[in-house]
Amino acid sequence: MQTNLADFIKNTREGQEADQILRKCVHCGFCTATCPTYQLLGDELDGPRGRIYLIKQVLEGKPATASTQLHLDRCLTCRNCESTCPSGVQYGRLVDIGRKIVDEQVPRPWGQSIKRKALQELLPRKWLFTPAMKAGQMLRPLLPKSLKNKVPVAQPAGIWPQTAHARKMLLLDGCVQPAMSPNINAATARVLDALGVQLIVAPKAGCCGAIRYHLNQQEDGLDDMRANIDAWWPYVEAGAEAIVMTASGCGATVKEYGHLLAHDAVYAEKAARISALTQDLSEVLPQFKAELTARLAGKARKRIAWHPPCTLQHGQQIRGKVEGLLRSAGVDVQLCADSHLCCGSAGTYSVLQPELSYKLRDNKLRNLLDTGPEMILSANIGCLTHLQSGTEVPVRHWIELVDQALIR
Repeated sequence: MQTNLADFIKNTREGQEADQILRKCVHCGFCTATCPTYQLLGDELDGPRGRIYLIKQVLEGKPATASTQLHLDRCLTCRNCESTCPSGVQYGRLVDIGRKIVDEQVPRPWGQSIKRKALQELLPRKWLFTPAMKAGQMLRPLLPKSLKNKVPVAQPAGIWPQTAHARKMLLLDGCVQPAMSPNINAATARVLDALGVQLIVAPKAGCCGAIRYHLNQQEDGLDDMRANIDAWWPYVEAGAEAIVMTASGCGATVKEYGHLLAHDAVYAEKAARISALTQDLSEVLPQFKAELTARLAGKARKRIAWHPPCTLQHGQQIRGKVEGLLRSAGVDVQLCADSHLCCGSAGTYSVLQPELSYKLRDNKLRNLLDTGPEMILSANIGCLTHLQSGTEVPVRHWIELVDQALIR
């Protein structure tokens, strides 16, 4: 694709990156064929190729409009298009650049602005979000369905192991997951403890930065990333083997720290080191596959439907690891039709674009339930909560099944 960027963006870091990305696009349309919003809406501008064209126009100097903003807002940033692009177009990075420029040109209606600001301020701050979630859980029977869908039933975390091991790994606790599903991280700690690894949570680590960064509060999102690097660095210097992610959305972001902070002279080198150390839980446990298989033999014989989050299969390009590990332990793992498609959660998308989000959820659940599962498993807190809001079949993080089987 030929480009002629406008002077306001041409010689900037964002402009140079956008130019390189745009030039890789060959208009082939493979991305459109696998885009969830294009499949729902049938509008070229609600597919990656159309959105790339809109972003190109804005970067070349054509004024953005409310329509431009709407088409970019409707993008899930699921990055399915990246998995199917033969040219390696990094669409996720391009859409972040495009959305930022468009939002600078097109003021949002006050209702949208307030909703987005509330999400930016509430979700990343654990000290605000946790009491709000606890209050919501106490009042859950009285909540309207739209709010109840966002408030999972309260569950205990269980015991966090206290044994010290020679092998140590860091764990990102996250901002919303500890309040919404505290058992996920505790279960991870118990499983790794049984395998001789101690998980450490750095007290000052918080939101991975994705929420504010993807809502175009990008500088604040970068500050969240810097704060995590500062919190983790003493443990990295002390020899922590890895930084473990139990939420694939966070993992996809932390693995991008090196890129996102490459321009920061103070943090660039550290950020690259943090990204290199970051591993999704599904990348950590296969090294213990033989021991886990032996320990779990005959204890986890369930039929489950596996929903691979977009941030795992497209963002991090990790496929087959969870399925392989579970199958080796005797779990009957089923992948549903169109397992590559997004469930509609997509971070804050289910709040900002509820109509499209719930259509995608219902489509996904229909396919998952067609496999006849006893349980649906996934690897991201947003997917878990979103899917559970539409079914009575239990929806859990896959590590919870492993933990439950280990303690039997």
